[in-house]
Amino acid sequence: MPWNESGGSRRNGGSPHQRPDLEELLKRSQHKLKQAMPGGPNLSGSLVFGMVVVFAAIAAFFAFSFRVDPDELGVVMRFGKPVRQEPPGLHFRLPYPIDEVRLPKVTRQNIIEIGMRTGLTARGASGAVTNVREESLMLSGDENIVDVNFVVFWRIQDATKYLFNIQNPETTVKEVAESAMREVVGQSDIQPLLTGARQKTEQAVQKLMQDVLNQYGAGVHVDQVQLQKVDPPSQVIDAFRDVQAAATDKERLQNEAASYTNRIVPEARGEAERILQGARAYREQTVAEATGQTARFLKIYEQYKKAPEVTRTRMYLETMERVLGGSEKIIIDTKQGQSVVPFLSLDQMPSRKEEKK
Repeated sequence: MPWNESGGSRRNGGSPHQRPDLEELLKRSQHKLKQAMPGGPNLSGSLVFGMVVVFAAIAAFFAFSFRVDPDELGVVMRFGKPVRQEPPGLHFRLPYPIDEVRLPKVTRQNIIEIGMRTGLTARGASGAVTNVREESLMLSGDENIVDVNFVVFWRIQDATKYLFNIQNPETTVKEVAESAMREVVGQSDIQPLLTGARQKTEQAVQKLMQDVLNQYGAGVHVDQVQLQKVDPPSQVIDAFRDVQAAATDKERLQNEAASYTNRIVPEARGEAERILQGARAYREQTVAEATGQTARFLKIYEQYKKAPEVTRTRMYLETMERVLGGSEKIIIDTKQGQSVVPFLSLDQMPSRKEEKK
C-alpha cells in the first residue's frame, strides 16, 4: 500500500506533506546507479554477474582449501574416517561436513612436568616452581618415602594413532609417566636413588613408558626422561643428609683402607721374599762352609793317619799361632830363677838410623 494512503505528517511549520511511494524510490535509485556506471545501463548486468562470480570463487576457495604450517601434518577425514595425510603447504578438500582436517604439531617437542609446575616450554622459558606433592611423593622398595620431580620430553610419532587411538593424549602420557616412575622407584632402594642411580632410573622409566605407550598405540615417542629432584621428604631431609654424609665418609675410609692395603701388602710380600732369599743364601753358605770344613778335616785326617806325631805337632803349633799371634808375649827363663825376660819383637827393634840420631 502506498505510504500516502496511510496519512501524512507535518513538517516545515506544520504544512502537510505526503510520503513518496516505496516502489518509486527503488526505481529512482536503480536509474541513478545505472547512470553512474561506466558504459551506461547496458553493462550493469554483466558487471554485477562478474562480481557475483568473483565473490563465489573466493568463497569456494576458502571453503575448499586449507593450510598446513611447517610444524604440522594435515590429517584429512572423510565422514570421520582418515583418508590421507598432507605435508606443509596449501591443499584442497571437500567442504564440511564431508571432509574435516586435523592439524597435529608433529615436529614440536612437548614437555610434561611431574611433581612440579614451572611453566617450562620447549624454548626453555620457565617461571616459579610449584611443588605438587600428590604427584611427587613415592614409596621406594625399602619402604621409604622419596620426593621425585622429573620432566618428560616427547613428540608425536604417528599422527593418525595419536588422534584416534587415545582420547586425551597429553593426559595419557602424563599418567603413564607418573605410573612408570612409581613402578621403578618402588623396585629400588632409596640410597641408590639419592646418590648414583639417577641415569639408570631415567633410562628405566623411559623404556617402560615407551613400552606402555606402544601397547596403547598412542603414536607417541618418548625422547627423554630427566630427573629434576630426588630428595627425601622435607621433614626428614636433614637426617637423610647426615646419613648420606656418613655413607660418603664410610666410602672414603674404605677407599683409604684399600689404598693402604694395596701399598703395604706388596711391601710385606717383598720383605718376606727378601728374608726368604737371605735365609736360602745363608743356608747355602752354611752348607758350603760345612762341606768345606768336612773336606778339609778329611784331608787332614788322611795326612794324620800317615804321620800322627808330625801332624799333631803341626796342628798344635798352628793353633797356638792363631791364639797367641795377637797377644803380648812374656818369656820366663826357668834357668835363671824364673826371671821375666821382656820379649822384643823384630819389628819393634830400632833401626840403625834411629841409633845414629
